[in-house]
Amino acid sequence: LAIEAGEDPQMNPIEYILECIDTIYSIKHKNGAIRRVNVNIAATTVENYRKLHEAGIGTYILFQETYDKEAYEKLHPYGPKHDYAYHTEAMDRAMDGGIDDVGGVGGVGLGVLFGLDKYRYEFAGLLMHAEHLEAVHGVGPHTISVPRVKKADDIDPEAFDNGISDDVFCKIAACIRIAVPYTGMIISTRENPTVRDEIIRLGVSQISGGSKTSVGGYYEPEPEDEKSEQFDVSDTRTLDQVVNWLMKMDYIPSFCTACYRAGRTGDRFMALCKNMQILNCCHPNALMTLKEYLEDYASSETKQIGLKLIERELARIPNEKVRQITADHIHDIAEGQRDFRF
Repeated sequence: LAIEAGEDPQMNPIEYILECIDTIYSIKHKNGAIRRVNVNIAATTVENYRKLHEAGIGTYILFQETYDKEAYEKLHPYGPKHDYAYHTEAMDRAMDGGIDDVGGVGGVGLGVLFGLDKYRYEFAGLLMHAEHLEAVHGVGPHTISVPRVKKADDIDPEAFDNGISDDVFCKIAACIRIAVPYTGMIISTRENPTVRDEIIRLGVSQISGGSKTSVGGYYEPEPEDEKSEQFDVSDTRTLDQVVNWLMKMDYIPSFCTACYRAGRTGDRFMALCKNMQILNCCHPNALMTLKEYLEDYASSETKQIGLKLIERELARIPNEKVRQITADHIHDIAEGQRDFRF
């Protein structure tokens, strides 16, 4: 789950964000619980990042919007976000505050809004930012997001001269995957099902489903004359439909949060990713968390597809001991137990 808040320091102080995180982690519903909260809030101080770290967040996400300083200042003419340097250096302060430290919790997520400025410049800036973080802190970004300018209540994408085609968008994703192979790459419901179907084959590792971008959108439908959506959602499929779709393409939908909770973050996580040993944890954890979803939330069709996938994938776990432990836990999940992980 991700918390997103506005820029107003009076209406959205860090204390309010921390209270929200604590409330979310405290809620248990039937067999379910939110095991990881990501935070997407304005650039802040080292002290506030330390507080987020202590609250046990997953990933701190902050989009640069654009790396072009002149375009950035034009798009943010006043307010605290106007300071290009303060915004751009936020991830350094986050790491100084303990987010993504050795054995700690959390990670940082980069992203630019493609379409605001020239995509080649933005692409280079994004990779240079990732390279900088790894060079200075020993840890690159945990995730990279690649959103595009999309229609919103007062935004017309056609008004931007730097919009990119679907083909170019897919090339950007493919090049990011080659250049930063260890990082998670995120595609949101900004993109329609056709684009998501194509781009997921190019190395995307994280996608959303059933998303709402309006204030309180998960609680009740919003009247047409009171639209507060951040942008129009292009993929309106439910989470069950997205999970079903992924499995039909032979992907394993994973709801795993183990690395954050087991302390596999920072340079420890990066080392496991780069030598591909993380697969020894990811594969069984994906199967166990998928089993939880199938038991608690899936439609009958999705559950049947998922059970066959789990049976097939269990046989592909190379380590016999890990395979047996995973099979035992999957049986335990069917009996009502939850939250197993490697």
